[in-house]
Amino acid sequence: MTSLLEELQLADAMPAHYLSAPTEELHARASHAREILGDRLFILGHHYQKDEVIRYADVTGDSLQLSQVAGKQNADYILFCGVHFMAETADILTTPEQAIILPDMRAGCSMADMANIDQTERAWVELQELFGDTITPLTYVNSTAAIKAFVGRNGGATVTSSNAVEMVEWALGQKQRMLFLPDQHLGRNTAVKHGIPLEQMAIWDPVKQKLELQCEIEDVQVILWKGHCSVHMNFLPKHVEILREKEPERKILVHPECTYDVVSMADYAGSTKYIIDMIEASAPGSKWAIGTEMNLVNRLIKDFPDRDIISLNPYMCPCLTMNRIDLPHLTWALEELVEGRVINRISVDPLTAREAIMALEKMM
Repeated sequence: MTSLLEELQLADAMPAHYLSAPTEELHARASHAREILGDRLFILGHHYQKDEVIRYADVTGDSLQLSQVAGKQNADYILFCGVHFMAETADILTTPEQAIILPDMRAGCSMADMANIDQTERAWVELQELFGDTITPLTYVNSTAAIKAFVGRNGGATVTSSNAVEMVEWALGQKQRMLFLPDQHLGRNTAVKHGIPLEQMAIWDPVKQKLELQCEIEDVQVILWKGHCSVHMNFLPKHVEILREKEPERKILVHPECTYDVVSMADYAGSTKYIIDMIEASAPGSKWAIGTEMNLVNRLIKDFPDRDIISLNPYMCPCLTMNRIDLPHLTWALEELVEGRVINRISVDPLTAREAIMALEKMM
């Protein structure tokens, strides 16, 4: 089995002619290949994908939702239009006979990459020395299979942005403290909802291998990993302040991966599904500023033309790593399958998968 580094080194293997082919031709070829593959193929599309890709998805959704859908399919090939950690989770929840395919191996997640397994195991040793056996680890599903496995074998669980409050309550019911990986902002915003004061939250810096805290060490309840989403960090308090001054009637709706300041200033905060549901349930003519990935915001603008929807950050761009999945890579992956070649298969080793499932099952 190849390592992730080896897989990434092979990521540019797509023939150059796919990049130069006209868009109409690529759509025709992708549609033809998909028709040939029939029921042997199932395509998953994350909400943040480009429209040119999402049009081919059998199901669209958020990361864990799509992986759970994958686990219920009988298709030989499951093509995941998302990022690497999502495809890993899909592989964990499907059978060994099914092939999980990521059209471009460079489609990763900067947040997930901010907590690698070596850093996490070193941190765990130091945190155990500081706090003893008083910590339950939680990891956001936006993390690698190795981190999910680490959490599983240490008695913890995964969380989503939808169920984070319930999972934090569960974790603190198990032990005195929790470690939240890898997104400090989701962890902080959720812990505040649970009633934990900010000053009782410490931050573990994996680069400096140092605990940053504002209280006595015995008063720490939550240890936040110093990671973040590079997309949601681009929504700033000044964006909220400008809108409040210019358009006080416009409601502000953000994802909890945004910073605490932005979330606390917004009218509403919730998961991707929450954001979509809020817009669907809103009244025609209502005004919204949304703080999340731009492809999704643009799709909501298109799908709900009778609402006045803008991005909270007027200069926002789509998630760059997610958008490595494009029409040329999708077409290449499909045509290779037609020829009987499986490219960019994502495989999680059995031990890692078993331990990761322990963390996933505690949540589900």
